[in-house]
Amino acid sequence: MRPLAGIKVLDMSRVLAGPFAGRILSDLGAEVVKLEPPEGDVTRSWGTVRAGLAGYYTQQNVGKRNVCIDLRLEGGAELVKELAKTADVLVENFRPGVMKKYGLDYEALEKLNPKLVMLSISGFGQEGPESGRAAYAPILHGESGWLQRVSAWNDQPIIDLNLSAADTNASLHGTIGLLAALRVAEATGQGQHIDMCMLDAFLATDDASHVGLDGGKYAAAGGLVWEAVGGPILTAGDFRWVWKRLSEVHGLEDPSPPGAEVQAKRLARTTIIQEFLCSFASREEMLVALDKSNLAWGHIKTTNEAYDSPTSVYRANSIEIDARDGGKRKVSQTPYKFSQSKSGLEDDAVAPYRGEHNQTVLAEWLGAGEQEIRALSSSGILLSEDYVVEEN
Repeated sequence: MRPLAGIKVLDMSRVLAGPFAGRILSDLGAEVVKLEPPEGDVTRSWGTVRAGLAGYYTQQNVGKRNVCIDLRLEGGAELVKELAKTADVLVENFRPGVMKKYGLDYEALEKLNPKLVMLSISGFGQEGPESGRAAYAPILHGESGWLQRVSAWNDQPIIDLNLSAADTNASLHGTIGLLAALRVAEATGQGQHIDMCMLDAFLATDDASHVGLDGGKYAAAGGLVWEAVGGPILTAGDFRWVWKRLSEVHGLEDPSPPGAEVQAKRLARTTIIQEFLCSFASREEMLVALDKSNLAWGHIKTTNEAYDSPTSVYRANSIEIDARDGGKRKVSQTPYKFSQSKSGLEDDAVAPYRGEHNQTVLAEWLGAGEQEIRALSSSGILLSEDYVVEEN
């Protein structure tokens, strides 16, 4: 049995922060229905497109079903309310105020479904002096202090992260919050609204900011990259620790004269370590020397090399799914490994087209008949996307 089997989720979110949470819930067994607007999630055009489905969209929405509703038309929001009546969870990441504009805020939905757990993810919270600001991950990387700290430590120009850490942090913390709220709802029959602020999530997860908050300085700012035999190598730990272990175990000596300045001593020791790591006949011999020094090391890999590594292959960190064009495509696999329960994607999982499951979801969730669904489609409230795979 999957841990969240039987849980019904409406995923009204887009891009990453919300869809990632929905993907986690789906992989854990929840029935997740993505409610998508007629224009579609912007990520439908990101990455490699196969059978009309882009790679980025596929990664975050595989395994979900899809209902396409135009909220701007009269009756659109009412249809969402009907679906929300039967849902256990609703996930959204609109700018604060948008859900209320359509009468879909938690206060309105709670009256229809007191047990509903609603997760709202936003950059600066649902209320407060900056709640109305537009916020994507790069904005929070800067606002959290992370970029300035890393730049100052490395004496480098400020450059943003090449991943959406603020989004995924908010997704993970939001998922934890809604799972806790589900437990309360099961025990008491009362749902609740979770206001997940991306800034809150980033600050709560950034261990370096915790030290700085108390007036201290973080001891380690990421790994140290060295040129070495066979290519660059990464070591973890403070520079002083690396020097201490290599000097004690392998006899490396500091050529600096007595009383030399700290910066000059570090430069000299860096040169000695660099020469040491390039002195071996093979990379394997160098790795044995690092292991002997009890130093943690890592290769600098490409994405493909990471997924093809012995550990990733053994733990099935990716899976080939149906690409809907007669072939297969790879997506990441959920990392949860339970001793008793099952999680993750099956190889027949697919990413949905807009409105692909209009009829089945409305029939199963609302008991809607063909005539009612046809009327909603004729009015434009329900939309569907027909995609035909072109033969080569």
